Amino acid sequence: MIFQSMKMAWHAVVSNKLRSFLTMLGIIIGVVALIVLVSIANGATSSVTDQISSMGSSYLTVTITDDKGNPLRFKELSDFCEPEEVDEVAPVSWTSVTAKTSYSNGTMTLTGTTGSYADIQGLELFSGRFLKQTDIDNNSYVVVITKDTATELLGRVDAVGESIKLNGKSFLVVGVLSDSTSMTQGAAVTSSSDSDDSDSSSSSVQLEGYIPFSTMTRLADNVLDVTMFYASGTDEDSLEPAENALTELLMERFGEDEDAFSIVDQSEIMEAMSSVTNTMSLMIGGIAAISLLVGGIGIMNIMLVSVTERTREIGIRKAIGAGRETIMLQFLIEALLVSLMGCLAGIGLSWVILKVAAVVMKNSMSFTMDMKVVWLSVAFSVLIGVLFGLYPANKAASKKPIDALRYSG
Repeated sequence: MIFQSMKMAWHAVVSNKLRSFLTMLGIIIGVVALIVLVSIANGATSSVTDQISSMGSSYLTVTITDDKGNPLRFKELSDFCEPEEVDEVAPVSWTSVTAKTSYSNGTMTLTGTTGSYADIQGLELFSGRFLKQTDIDNNSYVVVITKDTATELLGRVDAVGESIKLNGKSFLVVGVLSDSTSMTQGAAVTSSSDSDDSDSSSSSVQLEGYIPFSTMTRLADNVLDVTMFYASGTDEDSLEPAENALTELLMERFGEDEDAFSIVDQSEIMEAMSSVTNTMSLMIGGIAAISLLVGGIGIMNIMLVSVTERTREIGIRKAIGAGRETIMLQFLIEALLVSLMGCLAGIGLSWVILKVAAVVMKNSMSFTMDMKVVWLSVAFSVLIGVLFGLYPANKAASKKPIDALRYSG
């Protein structure tokens, strides 16, 4: 009986192709909205989360926001290393400069800091060394660059001992980092090679460099103000005690003004990201649910029209012995079939859209189809097909044979 009902339902669907497609359209749009939007949201969240995670989790970011003319001086920073809960501190400041060599030139994002920065951030050296205390004390014109930067500006990674002009001043390369940190708050910039006049092509690469904090501040009116610094705990479990110790010192330093600074650890950022992600997921789910419900209403509407058009057919089938359950099952399967076909078409279209998006974005962000969302779409489509097909199916099954046979349309 079920096989026969499925066969008749399939025949009814394919015999009215345009009507069936238009009925499926609401389901297709709902499924595409759900899968594509969730995939994009997950991709964006994953990208940001990976970037935050790459910074490590066992340090604090302290931002000085004092606006009362009482800036934190660089020489005061050593006071914040005194608590036993605090391992190291490193000031940070950023600026963009023009980097130039005989091989290439471009815009570089410079980070002014101290040697502790490498330990706090977990940076790995490819060659040479990181910044030393003597570099800070002597305001040395030295720079540590990444491998990508070395390749782009000098044409090779063994760049230790080479010179790079930054805003016209010559800096000695003392170290090369293994990987790009991608967290120097600089956007990817374009560097173009001057070594071949016939080749004017340019490549997009993020140029990054690290110089002594004292040297950085000399470029800014010789004022050694600290607006941000990183502080590490002895381990991840000591972050909270370290935060409490730093808060106490900063409150004392800024006269109990709690608005003069802020302290954030990575776990708080991750929690905020998780909260934003959950909110986005709920919004996306709501949008997709509305689209699918609209599609369900479309299915019910077309099924009611179909029941009316096939009234005589229902009467004939009942007259030759078809029971109420048989008629109801046929129309219910028909509604379910339309819903599932729309769902499958939506899944296929979503896959195509995500593949195209990945090509357009040049794999800068992950666009992976979440199978949990796919199965949720299938389950929701089945539910829509059953719920919105139930009333038309019941209406068809309730028709009396004699009335159905007399129906003239």
